[in-house]
Amino acid sequence: MDWLFKTDYFIPDDYQKTVYDIDYAKLRDQGVKLLLIDLDNTLISYDETEPSDKIFKLFDDLRKLGFKSMIISNNHKKRVSHFASALEVPFLASAKKPLKLGFKKVQAMNPDIEKHEICVIGDQFMTDVLGAKRMRYRVIVVNAIKRKAEKWFTRINRKLEKRVLLRMKKRNHSIYQQLNLDEKR
Repeated sequence: MDWLFKTDYFIPDDYQKTVYDIDYAKLRDQGVKLLLIDLDNTLISYDETEPSDKIFKLFDDLRKLGFKSMIISNNHKKRVSHFASALEVPFLASAKKPLKLGFKKVQAMNPDIEKHEICVIGDQFMTDVLGAKRMRYRVIVVNAIKRKAEKWFTRINRKLEKRVLLRMKKRNHSIYQQLNLDEKR
């Protein structure tokens, strides 16, 4: 896989168990202004459709901290728009992560935000981490909420992700340990 992707493209800036464990005040202090948050298995599982009270509170807290937040998902528009409109946040559906196209659309929607002021939050190395790193964005990876509900193509990504994590453990062991990626599920 070395010939296909640079190893650095799979190293997140941080790993947390959930979106609720992220130190958002620290991110703000580091200059992050825009949070691009994945939907499926990052905020809700594939078999859920509505934001919980905890998610509403999270997005309210993010607003109070001064962040612009946006949902970015490879899922279809109907699902993503329903969820994002409930939270009153902008969204990009069918983003085609890890390709750059969706991320470039997000940048065009936020011309006042520089690349170093953007942080992607997601659960997959093959889409969220790879896509963010290719764009030179900061990225935080979290655990998937409910793997049993994942689509077949996500399960393929998980097998590739497992290989990436094993390779990272061998080649970048200190970073792997520092990020506690043994805990990633």
